[in-house]
Amino acid sequence: MKRILFLLLVISSAISFSQENRKIEYYAEQQEADEEKYPGATLLIGNVKMIHDGIILTSQQALYYKDKNFFKAIGNVLIKQGDTITQTSSYADYDANSKQAVSWGNVVLKDPTMTLTTDTLHFDRLNQKLYYKSYATIKDETNTLKSKNGNFYLEDKKFTATTRVTVVNPEHHLESDHLDYYTNSGLTYLYGPTTITNTKNDNRIYCEKGFYNTKTDVSHFVKNAKLYLKERTIEGDSLYYDKRKGFASATNNIQVIDTVQNFITKGNYAEIFELKDSLYIIKKAVAISIIDKDSMFIHGDTLLVTGKPDKRVVRTYHNVKIFKSDLQGKCDSIHTNQETGLTKMFKNPVIWSDQNQITGDTIHLISNVETEKLDSLKVLNNSFIVSKDSVSNKDFNQIKGRNMFGKFKENKLHLLLVKGNAESVYFNRNEETNVLETITKEISSNIEFTLDSGQIETIKYLKKSDGNTYPPSKLPDDVRELKGFIWREDEQPKKMEDIFIKDNKDTIPTKTEDKVENISDLLSPKKNTKKKEEIKLPKPDISPKKQ
Repeated sequence: MKRILFLLLVISSAISFSQENRKIEYYAEQQEADEEKYPGATLLIGNVKMIHDGIILTSQQALYYKDKNFFKAIGNVLIKQGDTITQTSSYADYDANSKQAVSWGNVVLKDPTMTLTTDTLHFDRLNQKLYYKSYATIKDETNTLKSKNGNFYLEDKKFTATTRVTVVNPEHHLESDHLDYYTNSGLTYLYGPTTITNTKNDNRIYCEKGFYNTKTDVSHFVKNAKLYLKERTIEGDSLYYDKRKGFASATNNIQVIDTVQNFITKGNYAEIFELKDSLYIIKKAVAISIIDKDSMFIHGDTLLVTGKPDKRVVRTYHNVKIFKSDLQGKCDSIHTNQETGLTKMFKNPVIWSDQNQITGDTIHLISNVETEKLDSLKVLNNSFIVSKDSVSNKDFNQIKGRNMFGKFKENKLHLLLVKGNAESVYFNRNEETNVLETITKEISSNIEFTLDSGQIETIKYLKKSDGNTYPPSKLPDDVRELKGFIWREDEQPKKMEDIFIKDNKDTIPTKTEDKVENISDLLSPKKNTKKKEEIKLPKPDISPKKQ
């Protein structure tokens, strides 16, 4: 029995202390009671002051409802919490039981890091949260934030702003529907469609989820990310951007659009050096250019684009394949100068045009930069052109020489000139019956050919030739194929998707390597022999926050 009485005494004391703790203290120059006009309230007039659990409220007038433990302040209201939070307004209601306050009329709240202005502001003291539902403006030393709805968590110095959100500073303008903003660090976490515009150069960023540091201009976006630069648009599943360094990197499903040259690059990892006008892309890297309303796809292990639009150079390194509806190709490395329209193919190059296979030590393709059509080609050293016989799979029309020069007509090879040690083997068929009648072997210094739809139409020997014509039954074995003949049809990409197929190295013919530039040397004047590493991107917590 004594133990029960002791417990009741302890509980009673605790309740009494709790009630005392919730009691409002107040002062005023004048106090009045008017039950008819203010039922249940005490009217306080002149230098009113209310104190409750660490909060001090002052005003010109107030109504105090003792039974409800409720305080209504009127005129020049000032609320202070500790030494850091001050708030002014025209009116305020304060419920001491729930520790909830509502202020309205020219509300201004200040702490050491920011100033908030709004018309109506709610203050949840239990959770140390301020919130508004009808627009507010928050200013700190760097940014001005505006939104229709928002919560401010005092302990974390964090704003959660929703609906028509803007963040503005001297260099950027941000628009979003949902973000978290930390006033002490300037960090912003984005959770909805967001656009960040650089007010100095009009560069823009769009994303639907991401992170942005407003003080360092470093950002990381992970959903539908797009970066709009002056001359490029960059898209990717994940996008990192350091504006001050002019550096961006993107990961997975990347698309970089050259808005000046109508040129697109794709891949799964890219680095963009804005100040050096360069782009580095790997992992299923492919460059896409428009030639006479048709797309040309060039794939390689590594793609490097450097220079300003009027002097842009595209280099593609290792395991390169080309696909266009009427032209395919393959080599180890490609160098394209978009200013001159010259494309150089190095190391075991081969191109397929219509039914012709063309090989040599080096192949040059020249485009007309004004019409964007293929104009001509050069095959330098050990040039060789082969086309399969129209009927037989074992017979091939062949032309070889030191160098070869060709002209395109409507993007199709039309004229071919072989210069130096020219040789040819041609299988002659009856035009009506298609029966093989003779095989001609010719040797001359120079030979000129015209082609129609990939087939040789005329042959002109520019200097004295030496040759023989054989009936099929008496064709010597050493005449059927010229020295150096290789048929590489198995390597030909027949459709665009084939450019990503890795060939068996055992089947690839080998020749002396051509010297190509080192990628590191192209990006930096200092030679770099270290293996290139991918930049480790920050991984901020961008999961939705509970309100």
